[in-house]
Amino acid sequence: MSVTRETVAKIASLARIRMDEPALDRMVPELNGILAWVEQLGEVDVTGVEPMTAVIPQALRLRDDVVDADPLTGGGVRDKVLANAPAPEHGFYGVPKVIE
Repeated sequence: MSVTRETVAKIASLARIRMDEPALDRMVPELNGILAWVEQLGEVDVTGVEPMTAVIPQALRLRDDVVDADPLTGGGVRDKVLANAPAPEHGFYGVPKVIE
């Protein structure tokens, strides 16, 4: 795959990036080099290689989701909090639907 000057101009226009003539000419070999590198990656044999999201194994550090029953630290007072709500619904604050 090869990128032409017209293709770079079209991409710049779609991205709303203003580029002068010399900048367009400089981008053509750069984008062609990037595409050549991507094509080279496609030639690598990855048979038997499992996909991964990180180089090192990662595990989420989760804590138990428990409600603190002590009213001084903020837990166990849902009914008191919802008493201030103008339109509580099913144990939550009711808010008007906003669609733009």
